[in-house]
Amino acid sequence: MKNRAPKRILLVTGLSGAGKSTVLRTLEDSGWEVVDNLPLSLLVHLLSTPPSVSEATHGRPLAMGIDSRTRDFDAAHVVEQIEALTSEGDYPIELLYLDCAGAELLRRYSETRRRHPLAPDRPATDGVAAERQLMAPLLTYADYVIDTTDTDAPTLQGQIRARFATGAAAPTLHIMSFGFARGLPRNADNVFDMRFLDNPHWDRDLRPMTGLDQLVVDYVARDPAYAEAMGRIESLLLTLVPRYEASGKSYVTIAFGCTGGRHRSVHVAERMASRLRAAGFSPTVEHRDLATRPRDGVEGNGPAR
Repeated sequence: MKNRAPKRILLVTGLSGAGKSTVLRTLEDSGWEVVDNLPLSLLVHLLSTPPSVSEATHGRPLAMGIDSRTRDFDAAHVVEQIEALTSEGDYPIELLYLDCAGAELLRRYSETRRRHPLAPDRPATDGVAAERQLMAPLLTYADYVIDTTDTDAPTLQGQIRARFATGAAAPTLHIMSFGFARGLPRNADNVFDMRFLDNPHWDRDLRPMTGLDQLVVDYVARDPAYAEAMGRIESLLLTLVPRYEASGKSYVTIAFGCTGGRHRSVHVAERMASRLRAAGFSPTVEHRDLATRPRDGVEGNGPAR
């Protein structure tokens, strides 16, 4: 059984409304396997179930949510079970307790219009007081205590990622080119308009080519605004992408557009992807409109833009 056990087991508990659901979602996004409200008596059975060959959860850290709603919940007994499992040596169990001031909990229940689980037919104040007393043994025993009284959800997420991230939370980074004439891409987090650069479409020799061809690259790079614009965009992306990663964003799409989506945007997307790779990121690249045929009507009437 020992070789099947997760390298780390974290029990997440605390007062109702203090942020347990937010913590579990953040852990799941950070690479943890998450189970909520499973009776602790079933933990051994969960750990002893061998993973299937295709299961990606083998070896991942495990987070379990437990609180006053868990079946047969008894805080003192939970502590005894943790100690029993830990004493066997197979299970590296830690306990995270989420605390919060009573006035703030009452405010949250008032805003969401939810009933406290321990006071479904009484004022929420009764439920908060009863639960605080019920959970006291876990608060005393906890390895980590986070007070969320003055903490909003994004801040709590950041604290959890900083303390418990597994290193698997890097966002999926996608770089794409597109043509404005054929519509904006869906779900792009950042869109850069490259139509200010000289347009190779109006050069007869370059028109059949694309931004993947060196002659087109050289033409675009000769624009007087090119070098400064590229440097500023690269600097911005090298600032933004790590911030997206730190905030736990799972998918980041950066789109570069020109008129037809075949020349300027294609080259810039390739250059930016190369720059990000050099900085240690692993972007995928898509050229949405590269295969479309060149058309004067799409590019407009201007001879140079």
